[in-house]
Amino acid sequence: MSARPFILTPDLLLRAYRLGLFPMAESRESSTLHWLDPDMRGVLPLNGFHIPRRLMRTLRAGRFTVTADEDFTATITGCAAAREGRPETWINREIERLFIDLHRMGFAHSVESWLGGELVGGLYGVALGGAFFGESMFSTVADASKVALAHLVARLRLGGYTLLDTQFITGHLLRFGAREVPRGTYHTMLAEALEEPARFPAAPDPAALMREFETMRKEVP
Repeated sequence: MSARPFILTPDLLLRAYRLGLFPMAESRESSTLHWLDPDMRGVLPLNGFHIPRRLMRTLRAGRFTVTADEDFTATITGCAAAREGRPETWINREIERLFIDLHRMGFAHSVESWLGGELVGGLYGVALGGAFFGESMFSTVADASKVALAHLVARLRLGGYTLLDTQFITGHLLRFGAREVPRGTYHTMLAEALEEPARFPAAPDPAALMREFETMRKEVP
């Protein structure tokens, strides 16, 4: 009798996130997933997120139309697409399938930046309790992903979240106040955040969003 193939389900994926694990594939076409729980974890403090002056001008000007959960599928597809300087991606077909399912279940969310009716940037992640696990972002126009990130943080603050997990640290995230914490510290932060009754506000009051931006502009990373 042949063994039945193991199928990763959205429920199993959520269990992994609760344990501090997250999946990555070696390439877009890879059929194998690797589970990671790094020694040092990237986090972006929600009460220490700093909006640079130039980005604040862009937010005030309203150059981009920003939505949340408007087109999750197109956003994860954009994150998975090969681009100049990044010919390969860790988002394979299975990850894409699983996260689309999680979105339908209400656990995965996207923030989209639009320009002239075209999706030009965005990000997506998983929400559990008061923790948001940021997965990936993309941009085809300057500042589109930065604007999406600022909108994500403002929504998380308004929704009562306490942890924004970035998995790893990049130079792009460092300028906003991201930092690394040891695995043990992260697991403690995660356990506490999972107990928080947060709610992802897909369409908050625009005035409330702007107040959050103005507050974050004054915060120093």
